[in-house]
Amino acid sequence: FKNVAVMEMEALHHQLDGVVLVDVRSRYEYETLHIKGALHIPLDKQKLVPAVQELRKQGPKPIVFYCNGTTCKKSYEAAELAMGAGVGNVYAYDAGLDAWTRQHPEQSVLLGRSPVTANDLIDMAKFKQRLISASDFEARVEQGNSIVLDIRDLRQRDSALFPFKEERATLDDQRRLAEVVAKAKRADKPLLVYDKVGKQTRWFQYFLEKEGVKQYFFLDGGSEGYFEAKFGKAKFAVPDQS
Repeated sequence: FKNVAVMEMEALHHQLDGVVLVDVRSRYEYETLHIKGALHIPLDKQKLVPAVQELRKQGPKPIVFYCNGTTCKKSYEAAELAMGAGVGNVYAYDAGLDAWTRQHPEQSVLLGRSPVTANDLIDMAKFKQRLISASDFEARVEQGNSIVLDIRDLRQRDSALFPFKEERATLDDQRRLAEVVAKAKRADKPLLVYDKVGKQTRWFQYFLEKEGVKQYFFLDGGSEGYFEAKFGKAKFAVPDQS
């Protein structure tokens, strides 16, 4: 992404009131944690380009795109789409949302609350405590005393990993998610959750912690990690879902 200009964290912080900040992640990620004042426009060419063109009509402010950063390329991809559509003065902020929140908690919103405290954040160590291997996950499913939940979105789903033994709910279906979580709590059963590549579960963990769920585990690497562990390779090629 050599043609994409980058705005560093402190530059963004100092100019926050003078830029249009756009979060290009999923709606669920945005509603879980975002930079205060950011607009949400998902990385979808059909939606992002006309939305950004409309933003430019409203004024000449720099448009800054951000995503989860570090291994996520969505901010760069969004900037390239905007530039390809003739929208200039655009930037990518790529230092990461986690780094931003820790450095500027007063300019961050977590589950509708601001400022954010360090204790509110789920770091990687806490997330990894909930990861279990494909063999362990499968063994727990076979024991039959857990509730299995597939949170992959519709375009990611091909077939169930555990037919007739699992519940399904996309992260956009908050009502259904709440139903399954409540079911697990009522039954006092562990919740076994998997996604496509093991990245969406980290955001879902915020909801589980908020709901006071004590017994839950995530499939390390998601469904792709499961197939790779069992058969030596991933079943399908996977787009970046960070």
